[in-house]
Amino acid sequence: MSEINVNTMLAQMRAMSLAAGSAKPAPDTAINTDFGALLKQSIDNVNNLQQNAGKLTEAFEIGAPNVTLAEVMVASQKAGVSFQAMLQVRNKLVEAYQDVMNMPL
Repeated sequence: MSEINVNTMLAQMRAMSLAAGSAKPAPDTAINTDFGALLKQSIDNVNNLQQNAGKLTEAFEIGAPNVTLAEVMVASQKAGVSFQAMLQVRNKLVEAYQDVMNMPL
């Protein structure tokens, strides 16, 4: 499995945030609101991909005629890659938080 580039993912998340936000909140809350909403949207997206993969897997296992093995495998891979990407983003956020907390005052 190839390594996920976290910087590229963060850049994509910023671009999605800019594209999604047409109404600008107050300047003092703009960063917190946009980042929080973007993070929640990303987590929800990962969750939806995982649930979809689970439903397709279950449908394939019970023999649904409209679900192919290829669809199940692609959905599972999408869910896995998105989860790994989210995990890497979380790791970078934790690392940044630890760096800030270890800074001398």
